[in-house]
Amino acid sequence: MPAKNEDLHGSVPDKAEVALLLIDVINDLEFDDGEELLRHALPMSERLAGLKRRAQAAGVPVVYVNDNFGKWQSDFKKILAHCLEEDVRGRPLAERLRPDEDDYFVLKPKHSGFFSTTLDILLDYLGVKTLVLTGLTGDICVLFTAHDAYMRDFNLVIPSDCVASTDPGENDYTLEKMARLLDADIRPSTALDFAELKKLAAREPESNPEPQPQKFAGEN
Repeated sequence: MPAKNEDLHGSVPDKAEVALLLIDVINDLEFDDGEELLRHALPMSERLAGLKRRAQAAGVPVVYVNDNFGKWQSDFKKILAHCLEEDVRGRPLAERLRPDEDDYFVLKPKHSGFFSTTLDILLDYLGVKTLVLTGLTGDICVLFTAHDAYMRDFNLVIPSDCVASTDPGENDYTLEKMARLLDADIRPSTALDFAELKKLAAREPESNPEPQPQKFAGEN
């Protein structure tokens, strides 16, 4: 097998143990219950925008993991342009959380950000060990992505005030379930310190001691 190209032709310049994922926030919300979701997503997006600024200041890469919404002939820029149109319900969300030039993006066809996408490859090149998951919706796409991330041995941080669902009760229940079953840190974003997260992620796991041979009865 050929050696891995270390810089991927400059397409992945960052190296970081921690990455911030924004899931499905570039979203037209043109579906049943979209208005109700927007009601919960807008206050969440303000907190998420602040978290993103702090991540960028700490040198933590930002990755948009976004549904293609059935637009199989569109790229991420076209989806963003669509969501910024005047008559689109999700426009306020897209305006507040629109990506910057140096952000990464991955388009996904299903609920999980890992299913049939390049997210695995991107995170491998970045050297990520800890994922901060945010976005929409907590009880579906964030949950599915968190499950797949856990199966891949990522450390999970899912700030409780930076995910939203149509039903706040279901959102809270799902957060508690991810904390219990996926060992996710669900502290609110105000309690997160990216410098601390980077330091913890950079620590090498302690090596297991060499197993000692067992002695049987009668042996010295």
